[in-house]
Amino acid sequence: MSSVEKVALVPDGARKAYDGLDLEASRNFHDTKHVSKNTEMHQTEGGFLKPLIFGGLDGILTSFAIVAGAAGGSMPIPVVLVLGFSNIFADALAMGVGEFLSSKAENEWILSERQRENWEMENYPEGEIEEMIDIYENRGMSREDATQVITTMSKYKDFFVDIMMAEELALRVPEEDHKIESMKEGVVMFCSFATFGSLPLLGYVIIPALFPQSEEEVLFSAACVITGMVLFGMGCVKSNFSASHWFVCGLETLLLGGACATVAYTIGQFVDSLIAES
Repeated sequence: MSSVEKVALVPDGARKAYDGLDLEASRNFHDTKHVSKNTEMHQTEGGFLKPLIFGGLDGILTSFAIVAGAAGGSMPIPVVLVLGFSNIFADALAMGVGEFLSSKAENEWILSERQRENWEMENYPEGEIEEMIDIYENRGMSREDATQVITTMSKYKDFFVDIMMAEELALRVPEEDHKIESMKEGVVMFCSFATFGSLPLLGYVIIPALFPQSEEEVLFSAACVITGMVLFGMGCVKSNFSASHWFVCGLETLLLGGACATVAYTIGQFVDSLIAES
């Protein structure tokens, strides 16, 4: 079986063909889609990518900021651990709850807008149809073609209301179980924040257990290395959902995270020097 045939048979064959700019594989996928029941997979909003990446970045940067600030302020290791872990899990819970409530509120607002559009469609369909015709005409369709397309779609009320939501308001109607999805997003945010946020602190736990004579500079250096590796890795993972090269995404995330850590370390040193002078 050729590589083109293999691409045509996998569920995300269209995406793989696009990534390789393989026109033959793309045509082959679409030609065989109905025969082999392939489904063309598209990346819409990345699923749980946003709470995963956002929670992970926020968690690890928050944790490392504590470590860097503590190192700059010459705080003892027990204080770093107490402040670090208590802050990480408290923030993780707050971020998870916040993600759930914000996602739920946004979905409820979108559904309320859909109810309004549905009411307008029931009471004045001519006006809604005319608005959609104008939108399609402004996007390049002729008045005649836009009228024909919109008139046909308006025969299917629920479908047409969803089209109005997308075209007129640029809103994506959530699924019926949107509260469950919002809860899942909150859980993903909590787990991501807590997991990645704990990584810079693990060096302060594991290394002293293995090497009791380790100095604080060694522990801070280990936290820097771990944080840098995780930031670069998260950037590489993020590249799977964008058009950027994995190295560019990884380096971008690493540099931005490093800038945040540098600010925290500098402020810690500055405050420590002020306290020492007083």
